[in-house]
Amino acid sequence: MELITNVSEYEQLAKQKLPKMIYDYYASGAEDQWTLKENREAFSRILFLPRILLDVSCIDMSTSILGYRISMPIMIAPTALHKMAHPEGELATARAAATAETIMTLSSWSSCSIEEVNSAGSGISFFQFSIYKDRNLVQQLIQSAEKAGHKAIVLTVDAPWLGRREADVKNRFTLPQNVVLKTFEGLDQGKTDKMNGSGLVAYVASQIDRSFSWKDIKGLQTVTSLPVLVKGIITAEDARIAIECGAAGIIMSNHGGRQLDYLPATISCLEEVVREANGRVPVFIDSGFRRGTDVFKTWPWELREYLLVGRCCSPSPSTARPA
Repeated sequence: MELITNVSEYEQLAKQKLPKMIYDYYASGAEDQWTLKENREAFSRILFLPRILLDVSCIDMSTSILGYRISMPIMIAPTALHKMAHPEGELATARAAATAETIMTLSSWSSCSIEEVNSAGSGISFFQFSIYKDRNLVQQLIQSAEKAGHKAIVLTVDAPWLGRREADVKNRFTLPQNVVLKTFEGLDQGKTDKMNGSGLVAYVASQIDRSFSWKDIKGLQTVTSLPVLVKGIITAEDARIAIECGAAGIIMSNHGGRQLDYLPATISCLEEVVREANGRVPVFIDSGFRRGTDVFKTWPWELREYLLVGRCCSPSPSTARPA
């Protein structure tokens, strides 16, 4: 096999190796895929003006988030169903994150259970979910995350409806027989008890609470002692409201262009959100990151301590991707 030297080459390899239906699920965006493309093109418009003859003999990329030290400002963002791309799924991801000494955010749409992932390594992890109509199910997810030792909750707020990804429609996307939403197995799911595979995915997606609003954020904080990071913010106004509602962190995301098309690239919105946060909470960003130079482009010196970057670990061109 030819030596792989960058993330884009991994994507090309994935396209060769994975079934078309699965690759398209990972790689495609919503509708015209304008945001998917803009996430990358926005980075190409940011150029460097380097200062030279500075001492760069000792470089330390480590940083802290919520009191936890990690080796670099790059985290693994929550992405669904890793077993479609790797036989060990999220177990392999968790081990890799621990080895890299960074944080993995486990998606509630994981193809491995919370308990399985917890047993895979000693790394720091967060847990992501959406708010469902059945608050008992939400409570069970939180309790499972707390019991497994996750250090924070990542609440996805920008996907009350799943995006229209036309590649999935054309492919009539269904889950492979050996892949299920393991996170929901064993929980009290009412009428989903007899469902599996794509039927369960469709049902869980339909149960996202589309009436959930800012006033409910504080209520969530009464049922967990874990810090709550709000994921899906791209405006200064929403950043302000999130902080006022008690969010412990803001995750800038447009879902990698997979939800609502014709959103701006997150990197284009970064400065206004960080300035609004003003150091009160950490700001994370995802969507479109491919290289270390992309990470560096998020780091105006006066803002650097507040930023972390999430990169999707599945073979996808979109990153939460710090669902």
